[in-house]
Amino acid sequence: MEAGAWTVILFLHTLSLRMTQGSASGTRGQNDSSVAEFILLGFSNYPELQGQMFGPFLVIYLVTLTGNAFIMSVILLDQSLHIPMYLFLQNLSVVETGFSTAVMPEMLVVLTAEKATISFAGCFAQMYFILLFGGTECFLLGAMAYDRFAAICHPLSYPVIMNKRVFMKLVACSWLSGTMMATLQTTWVFSFPYCGSNEINHISCETPAVLELACTDIFFFEIYALMGTILIILTPFLLILLSYIRILFTILRMPSTTRRQKAFSTCASHLTSVTLFYGTACMTYLQPKSNYSPDTKKLMSLAYSLLIPLLNPVIYSLRNKEMKRAAVKLWERKVTLHKT
Repeated sequence: MEAGAWTVILFLHTLSLRMTQGSASGTRGQNDSSVAEFILLGFSNYPELQGQMFGPFLVIYLVTLTGNAFIMSVILLDQSLHIPMYLFLQNLSVVETGFSTAVMPEMLVVLTAEKATISFAGCFAQMYFILLFGGTECFLLGAMAYDRFAAICHPLSYPVIMNKRVFMKLVACSWLSGTMMATLQTTWVFSFPYCGSNEINHISCETPAVLELACTDIFFFEIYALMGTILIILTPFLLILLSYIRILFTILRMPSTTRRQKAFSTCASHLTSVTLFYGTACMTYLQPKSNYSPDTKKLMSLAYSLLIPLLNPVIYSLRNKEMKRAAVKLWERKVTLHKT
């Protein structure tokens, strides 16, 4: 609640700064006027494709919502899945649903509207939630790797290492870190003056695309952004890497082939998710600006805002026997109740 209150306070402060800048800029002439709203260009360079994209993107969004809702519901309703591994997965599904919802509805508007405008407040909110869910996912994936490390490398001590209190702390820290990062970065970005062009050459209000319109020196923000990227992306990634190195050595020392296969199976889904998420995130945020064209940046943004939330339910459901068993059991229970 405190984080939400601070977000509202900071947003109102930012709005007051923008209003002050707008009134001050009115005396400097038309070419230096403050921007009141933004235009998302999307794939306007390919108008013939935009209309064709709407249908598939809408289907993908609906399937994403359905798949993640399925995972959340199965874990919620099956008591045998109320263990850290699946409760982490439930939180990940909440994050994926939120991330997709922060981007996709506005993107669908961009694909159908001749001129897709988004208000200052709307752009602020979209950037905030993109950063919130993206940052939270980074830390959640790190926490899930630690959970697998404890379960495989220290199976006898696992109930003590990953007890309910530790689990709650890891989940709370993941969400709190995402909230703090989103609040600080979004408020800082929208405290800059924006004048001249209001066209965002992107599919959403992502930080790099919005900052291209800032008419002030953003050197110190770029230093912060680099340090923040290293902290938010690379730190959890290194922890995941170290965890899986330990896990690999532990699995290779297992005498039983069956135990090795089971251990690899429990890690495969998480490793696939980590590879997809961190691969696209690193290509987007750890590369020099000039490396990619605007269209390439849009495609990479689509990868982690559209494809990853879609694929995660498939990865975790089809590759996980316990999830499939729980889903079948719930279905049979529903059929039995319907018959009676």
